[in-house]
Amino acid sequence: MEPAYLPNKEGFYGKFGGAYVPEILYKCVTDLQEAYIPIMESDDFKAEFRALLKDYVGRPSPLYFARRMSEKYGCQIYLKREDLNHTGAHKINNTIGQILMAKKMGKTRIIAETGAGQHGVATATVCALMDMECEIFMGKTDVERQHTNVERMKMLGAKVHPVMTGNMTLSDACSEAIRDWCCHPKDTFYIVGSTMGPHPYPDIVARMQSVISEELKWQLQEKIGRDYPDYLVACVGGGSNAAGTIFHYVDDDRVSIYLAEAGGHGIDTNHTAATMHCGTEGIIHGSRTLVMQTADGQIEEAFTISAGLDYPGIGPMHAQLATQGRTHILAINDDEAIYAGYELTRLEGIIPAIESAHAVAALRKMSFKPDDVVVLTVSGRGDKDVQTYLDNRKMAKEYGEF
Repeated sequence: MEPAYLPNKEGFYGKFGGAYVPEILYKCVTDLQEAYIPIMESDDFKAEFRALLKDYVGRPSPLYFARRMSEKYGCQIYLKREDLNHTGAHKINNTIGQILMAKKMGKTRIIAETGAGQHGVATATVCALMDMECEIFMGKTDVERQHTNVERMKMLGAKVHPVMTGNMTLSDACSEAIRDWCCHPKDTFYIVGSTMGPHPYPDIVARMQSVISEELKWQLQEKIGRDYPDYLVACVGGGSNAAGTIFHYVDDDRVSIYLAEAGGHGIDTNHTAATMHCGTEGIIHGSRTLVMQTADGQIEEAFTISAGLDYPGIGPMHAQLATQGRTHILAINDDEAIYAGYELTRLEGIIPAIESAHAVAALRKMSFKPDDVVVLTVSGRGDKDVQTYLDNRKMAKEYGEF
């Protein structure tokens, strides 16, 4: 029996996963399926990947004891500081690994999708580092609300394509990237940004991000004398930072896992991105998973204030774990996330990405004992979201002193 965090040889986590791709991409996907594990397990890949994570990304990322947050919530809260990585988020862990894989497979052109822009920036960054052609697909709505990240991508030499279809956000960017891949299957490598898409992408991304929980084990051992927490908390959209946070703890029953998805205006409205609350089984972007869709299978638009969580699906690993009851899924509404972002900023001097603020907001919906050790992953920094915080400050004031 495969561990819960790994797919079977067909790429399924239980009934979720697989590779549902157009015929023109069949060879690309099967070539990747055959190549990824031998590449990742090779000594030269491991050495180069680890060296870049250490000297270029700046890993290990700190595990910080949040004293004032701990006092407020009556437990021991530690923050895994992925926001301190080069480029400002966890995304760089994955793009470093995938571009090394692309080079070993002889690809010369890189494409990627992005929502909040952090994966786009991380992809453009490694393309500049490795001297590779780079094109990024980003919904026009996100281009406007994440303008700073768009300019960063351009500075790094990437071509940014604003996507005008649908509600012009992350899901539409994914669809456009896949269309481009269909037109350039021979020379192009698609660096997928999350644990979504056809097999083997969910597994590739989870393995690349597993460095987060790998570090947590020895960091916790150093700080508290044991290598596991009582609670893990992370935000989840497609699911990459969440997968990395929980990867080495999924089969450890001593650890409770809480994941915060974007509730938008509420799960009882038509303006939400809470896929695991509102979705049903279906296929999106090459994978069978939970999807927000109409009764006849048409994909519904996701809605959230957070560009990085604005996806009407969820990675198949997360769909399986949630269905099994291994993970506890909390829907965090926009106003709750904005408040939590201000709260962390004022209590700890850390401005989180709005995506990460969803994880912080989960604390208000949980109960702790004084000795409980809680690890919360701050997946990215909030520089890109300052204007959104300012524009929506009223939401925070409704909850308290901000």
